[in-house]
Parts: sequence; C-alpha cells; structure tokens
Amino acid sequence: MKISACIIAFNEENKIAEAVESAIWADEILVVDSESADRTRAIAESLGAKVLTKKWAGFAKQKQYAADCAAHDWIFSLDADERVSEQLKNEILKLKNLPENDLADGYRIPRLSFYMNRPIRHGGWYPDWQIRFFNRRRGKWKDVLIHESVQMDATAKIEKLNGDILHFTVENAAHHHRMIGTRYAPLAAEQMFERGKKTSAFKVAAAGSTTFLQNYILKGGFLDGFAGFCIARFAAHHAFLKHLLLWELQNQKPKTKNQKPNP
Repeated sequence: MKISACIIAFNEENKIAEAVESAIWADEILVVDSESADRTRAIAESLGAKVLTKKWAGFAKQKQYAADCAAHDWIFSLDADERVSEQLKNEILKLKNLPENDLADGYRIPRLSFYMNRPIRHGGWYPDWQIRFFNRRRGKWKDVLIHESVQMDATAKIEKLNGDILHFTVENAAHHHRMIGTRYAPLAAEQMFERGKKTSAFKVAAAGSTTFLQNYILKGGFLDGFAGFCIARFAAHHAFLKHLLLWELQNQKPKTKNQKPNP
C-alpha cells in the first residue's frame, strides 16, 4: 500500500507547515491550493509537498480533484487546519504492512477539535467520525455545498481507527463569527433551498434557542466549561441565521425581464 496525503488550502501560510509535517510519513503529499495570495504554496513546496493550483470550486470538488490527481489509490485527506496525531500515524503505518486482502476499503477516524485552547469532547463535537482514509477505487467525495464527506460504494468494507485527527479550526471569537456569517450559514441555507426544504417565521424564531438547549444541555456542552457555552451560543446563532437566510431565499420575488437592479 502506498498513500497519498491530500490537503486543500487557501491563504494558510500560518497553518500549512504543521499540516504537511504531520503527514510526512505518507508516500506523497499533495497540496491543492486555491490561488492563495500568501506564502502557502512556497511553504508547502519547501517541505516536499507537490503543489497544484486550482481555482476554488467548492469543498467537495476541491477534495475530489486532489484525490483524482494523487499518485496513489490510497488517499488520506487532511485540511490545512488539521493535524495527524501520533496514535493515528502509528495505526496507519501498521495498516501499510498488511496484505491487501486484510484491509478495509475505507476507515472512519475520530476528529478532536480544539476551542479556546482546550479539546472539546461534548456538545456534539466529538468523536465527529470522518472517512478520511480510503481507497479511491471504492469511494468518492459526495458533491455537496457544505459538510462534505466521502461516500463509499454500497459493498465497501468500512472500519474504524482509534487515533484522532486534531482540528484547530477557530482562531478566536471574531473568526468564529465570520465563519458562520460568510461561509457556513449561507452555504447551509443554499443547500437546504436546493433540496426543497422549507422554513417559517416560527422556525426562524425557535431555531436558536432549540439548538442552544440541544448542544449545551442534551449533548453535554456544559461539561466543556465556558468554551462549551460559547460553542453552543455560536451554534444557536448559526441555526438562526441559516433559517433566516433560507426564509429570504424562499420568499424572494422573481425578477421580471424589465426590472432594473437596485442602485
């Protein structure tokens, strides 16, 4: 078994080095860069990664492009803000020495996220199972706008690994707020709209409080202290905003041919 570690990146000069270095055990490291304006490409190349440039096409399409361009069939997918734990690295290296018939077709890996400098194990954030190590002959990235995932063939054998992918996604409160407002909520609303889902004024009003209670109380977010409270509060904001944006989409008036855009 030979493994290609695939990383997608955009303006990640502060994070790309650690991501590449954590995957240095792979037979190939392939970075697909979305036309970064910083030193992302140069840093990745200096660490031995092969770098390809591709205009941003969406998370799933970008990751599928990386898998298609990889030199090897076995793909380990990593984001620029993620790291491979030592335990996970050792598990994968053991799999490399097994006969092909003893391998599964894909492996689910737990992802441990860090927030306010602490690991978050409650509130629905952990174990956050992800298929990140897979044979590309048996699986592909599902083409969705948000929350992309690998979809394996119906007959594919999938097993679990124990080592974590370490996720350092949120830099601070302002960054978290921007991510929700400019990326996650708009994309979630668009995806819901495309799938024919509907919302209402009542759902818009109730989404925030319902989500906060689910994450903070029912899913044990309070066990993560103040960080757990902040996560639940931001989750509530995300739920409110995506429903409000969906409400706007479903109530927008179609433009007539002679209608002029607002100045």
